Amino acid sequence: MSRRIKRTNQEPRSRDERREARPFRAKSPHKAGPRPGGKPPRFAGERAERRAPKPALEKEAPTKPVEALLPTKVQTVTVTADENNMRVDRFLEARFPGLSFSHIQRVVRKGELRVDGKRVDSKDRLEEGQSVRIPPLKLDTPKTAGPLSEAAQKTLAALKEMTIYEDDDVLVLNKPAGLAVQGGSGITRNVDQMLEVMRDAKGQKPRLVHRIDRETSGCLLIAKTRFAASHLTGAFRSRSARKVYWALVPGLPKPKQGRISTFLAKEESEDDTIMRIAQHGDEGASHAVTYYAVVETAGNKLTWVSLKPVTGRTHQLRAHMAHIGHPIVGDPKYFNIENWKLPGGLQNRLHLLARRIVIPHPRGGVIDATAPLPQHMQQSWNLLGLDATRFDPIENAPED
Repeated sequence: MSRRIKRTNQEPRSRDERREARPFRAKSPHKAGPRPGGKPPRFAGERAERRAPKPALEKEAPTKPVEALLPTKVQTVTVTADENNMRVDRFLEARFPGLSFSHIQRVVRKGELRVDGKRVDSKDRLEEGQSVRIPPLKLDTPKTAGPLSEAAQKTLAALKEMTIYEDDDVLVLNKPAGLAVQGGSGITRNVDQMLEVMRDAKGQKPRLVHRIDRETSGCLLIAKTRFAASHLTGAFRSRSARKVYWALVPGLPKPKQGRISTFLAKEESEDDTIMRIAQHGDEGASHAVTYYAVVETAGNKLTWVSLKPVTGRTHQLRAHMAHIGHPIVGDPKYFNIENWKLPGGLQNRLHLLARRIVIPHPRGGVIDATAPLPQHMQQSWNLLGLDATRFDPIENAPED
């Protein structure tokens, strides 16, 4: 069981946090230009950049050695809003990409890391505003890359088949549904483990910079170097990364475009772990914001929605759509409509796709990757007559 690290000063709940759904007006594709004196539509820069020839990315080495990013003496940092409710070990992993699991566990176990002056466990959760004492850190000696076995060659081929985008620093995979991102109970194969076969000549292994659920398919961003990992995790922390998801839900959400703002807290039982809707101030509660937009409907019985998470909480989209009465089709954890029958021909699998990711490239420019519909969702789109090339109104949703 993880322990909660208490914080004494609680800020009052803001007006935005009290609103659960607030409609926004999406512009049509024919009115996507800027208004006189107004701001250009969201993603307009990226759309123009995709139409223009992309300049080659610079390959210059960083001016400082990567190891300088690690503290060489004791330092104190403050937990940010995006790091609220993050486990201590995940916090260290995100702040200092490249630290080994064993090194993280060692500094926590020895009490070298303190939170508000107190010893903690690696599974304890942090709160925004807390002070974290971080000891000097160092990277473990990397493993050397050796000849690949036949099994490793097959794993490398599988990764190459999933690849949407790749350069010297970054890799974007189209993760298939059913493949876990990281190891866990009962998981024998996962992306993090598969990346072992991509160690370079210096022994550096590509690193995860974010995660998506096991049954969610689509864009998964990987850093191939410590330099890239540091910049990309910083982009996620500062909310410079923009993610778009597609989902299929029952019924027709009203309004057709809206903002969902709630608090989410983890609820654990012997058999399962889910995220529940919580109140401000509840133990473990984190603020979560999602924008949604209806793209197309199939006789008002099923609706294709586009989702844009502003925050990145566990199961955020799945819990939010269930909260407004339109859980995602095939969701074994959050689908809560009694006596609802899956239409014939549709597979009872999670209909959620990490469709697109847009994030600044560590060396300049923008990474803009899009994943296709997975096979089970493409089958549903075909049966329901949904057109995957339609304009996606979520592009004009706000960023906060």
